[in-house]
Amino acid sequence: MQPPPTLPNPLPAPPAQQQTGAPNPNATLAGKPGDPSDVDEVALTARPVLTLPGQSSWDQGFQRLAESINLLRAEATKAGLKIAGRPLALFVETDDNGFKFEAMLPVDRAPDAAASGALANGVRAGLSPSGRSLRFVHTAPYDDIDSTYETITAYLEAKNIVVKDAFLEEYVGELKDPGDPNLEINVYVQPK
Repeated sequence: MQPPPTLPNPLPAPPAQQQTGAPNPNATLAGKPGDPSDVDEVALTARPVLTLPGQSSWDQGFQRLAESINLLRAEATKAGLKIAGRPLALFVETDDNGFKFEAMLPVDRAPDAAASGALANGVRAGLSPSGRSLRFVHTAPYDDIDSTYETITAYLEAKNIVVKDAFLEEYVGELKDPGDPNLEINVYVQPK
């Protein structure tokens, strides 16, 4: 039996999102993706985020994710933090009935003690996931994301790549309509 393939080391650093000035609320974790029909190997750098744990049934998933992200945006504004990237959701547990997740919103800095004290509704400060990752791009309605996860699973099995149990979604497009055919989501998986 052959050992699982390894990713090149070191991976190139993601392109700089913005050199100077105000944080870019549309910046993605690993820069602009390459060919959407292919897999990108990227290196994620930890960034300050506001996080909010949540859970949902599969039927209510899109709505719960959108609500959590909107709450994070409101809390960032109340705490005087600037949004510094696209919203994220780390899926930490799934079963037949639904899933548990950590919604995340990149911000320009870790909140100071005063700003941390202003956070409410279960929101807390944290860091986004970091490390070597594979990025898959989903551009289709959210209702069709299962097909992207089936593609990811088939790719990982074909390449004999073992990954961490948590999957990270980055919402390049706004979560307004689950039927939006142009909704773009980066899905990151991290090899063990």
